[in-house]
Amino acid sequence: MNVVSIGGGTGLSSLLKGLKKLVPEYIKDLSAIVTVADNGGSSGRLREEMGIPAPGDIRNCIVALAEDEDILTKIFQYRFEEGKGLKGHSFGNLFLTVLTKITGNFLEAVETTSDILKIKGKIIPSTEKSVDLVAKFSDGKIIRGETQITEYGKKLIAKIEKIWLEPSDVEAPKEAIEKILNADIITLGPGSLYTSVIPNLLVKDIADAIVKSKAVKIYISNVMTQYGETDGYSASDHIKAIEEVVGKHFIDIAVVNTQLPPDEVLKRYLKEHAEPVVVDAGNISRMGIKVYSANLLDEGSYARHNPDKLNKMIIKIIQDVRFPKVVNG
Repeated sequence: MNVVSIGGGTGLSSLLKGLKKLVPEYIKDLSAIVTVADNGGSSGRLREEMGIPAPGDIRNCIVALAEDEDILTKIFQYRFEEGKGLKGHSFGNLFLTVLTKITGNFLEAVETTSDILKIKGKIIPSTEKSVDLVAKFSDGKIIRGETQITEYGKKLIAKIEKIWLEPSDVEAPKEAIEKILNADIITLGPGSLYTSVIPNLLVKDIADAIVKSKAVKIYISNVMTQYGETDGYSASDHIKAIEEVVGKHFIDIAVVNTQLPPDEVLKRYLKEHAEPVVVDAGNISRMGIKVYSANLLDEGSYARHNPDKLNKMIIKIIQDVRFPKVVNG
């Protein structure tokens, strides 16, 4: 099976940590297409000062696919806590920046870093260009920047009505398109809907290739809503937002979590204005999408997917795709 995972943030890196364990037994070729629209923290500073695509999500995904989580992997995730100009930066972000400046090519920098960490797959940015995420809210306000969009959303005075990239005509790397067209399975999510998943789909080449691809397209629903982005969104609302951006119905399968977090974890999230995503399976099914549901929750102090549980679900889907059940008439 050729698998392409699309997204960004901690959601995608967590998924990849699990998927790499399925290489090569279940997955022959694993690729991740990652957003570079982040403008906060270390990534945002390097974007602004060095004129490169945001490296943070790329770095996290490279580390997630590293064959061995040894000292070198820990070095790439090391974040400076002091030092003028260094405080807040991660070593991996700086490394990618230096390589980009030396080679003059962000894609080559990503490739070289991936080779150094011996990753079990391929990491491809959704575009080589530095892009800004821009959103129009229901009150008419237009907000530029991933971080600024989330912060404005947290005021709860309006919801995202439309979202786009500037410049809007950026192209995806050719390899990203080839991977999508040759995929057997394409996954979207988990991750922040408007700032991790959708930015990739705003690159027209990627959206067109996903629709054209004969792959089975899977949306992995978030466990919790995100304050300022998806307040009150059900699982089907997430899917509708994704398909509205692409302009066509294309999702075949939705993977949803059925387990509520422990009470103490739930209360902490509720204080942060995040709630469990309502699994409205009936609405999803009426959209022509097959629902796969299970307890996918991690047992730690955070309400997020457990990579091993998610792996079992992906294996089940792979087996169903390989050997579809025949119903006798």
